[in-house]
Amino acid sequence: MYEIVKCKMATLNVDENYFHDSIRNNDRKEWVPLTLTLVEYQRGDTIGKFLALISLAPFGIGSGFIALILFRRDLHTITFFLGTLCSEALNYVLKHIICETRPLRREDVFVEYGMPSSHAQFVWFFATYVIYFVFIKLHHMNNNTIIENLSKFLIISSSLLMAVLVSISRIYLEYHTIWQVLWGAIVGILFATFWFALTYLILTPLFPQIVSWKISEMLLLRDTTLIPNVLWFEYTNTRQEVRARSRKLVSMKSQ
Repeated sequence: MYEIVKCKMATLNVDENYFHDSIRNNDRKEWVPLTLTLVEYQRGDTIGKFLALISLAPFGIGSGFIALILFRRDLHTITFFLGTLCSEALNYVLKHIICETRPLRREDVFVEYGMPSSHAQFVWFFATYVIYFVFIKLHHMNNNTIIENLSKFLIISSSLLMAVLVSISRIYLEYHTIWQVLWGAIVGILFATFWFALTYLILTPLFPQIVSWKISEMLLLRDTTLIPNVLWFEYTNTRQEVRARSRKLVSMKSQ
């Protein structure tokens, strides 16, 4: 009996020593946050909290791009997404060339330089490209002109509103100065203009040839450039296919 108690006490001592060693090891470890999605705001500041959430909009847009590419496989969407990646790469290069610090020093910041603002550049690239796309490419959305104009207005106004709110959030939360955000917006607008011109004038005429490649057929890539209203086209074709299959199923059951 004494030996059993002694054995249990020894086991408890080993567990206790292991617990203390684990605590000491954790104390020596350096834990860092994922600064790419970390946004700080002052405690109790409701406006700051709202703007902090708004400033995460680029990540929502990026997720939307990935979902569209996976489920639609449209070359224009892929090209648009590649443009956002090139814009981010350009921003990284500019920041490390200019080397202008942020207005507020934070320990947990992904990039210490703030000129130009990557958030502002991203959202204004996105908004500008959407505006070009709506005015130049998006036509005959609906037979009803009022509905078509209203749809275009909502698309453009929501894109601009998002860009303005994200830009304001970067200044309000002291991640960037006014000039850093302003130049980010300017670079984003200029690069979006360049990228849309490149896509519209040079890349789009090559899409029919690209989709005919074997690799494109394996990846199910498609070109919807010549379809004015893809949403309506897919809706009507799906409805017709469902009706045709329903009639076929009914005829098979009646035999």
